[in-house]
Amino acid sequence: MNMNEKEMTFEVAIARLEEIVRMLEGGNAPLDQSLALFEEGVALVKLCNSRLDTAEQKVKILTMGGDGTLVESDMQ
Repeated sequence: MNMNEKEMTFEVAIARLEEIVRMLEGGNAPLDQSLALFEEGVALVKLCNSRLDTAEQKVKILTMGGDGTLVESDMQ
């Protein structure tokens, strides 16, 4: 990975992961490079899952209360 994980956006991580998948599916990389790509891909999947978990925790649901006011609750 070229970027520090803290600097890498979810979108950049997904794009790199797609690139890695294409390269591995092509089957043209030597074994050592394929293993390195696979390890990078695993790290990117973990990063993406972490970012998704964090985003999910931030999502709130707005519902209309009985008195007509908006009520905020956590997503379940």
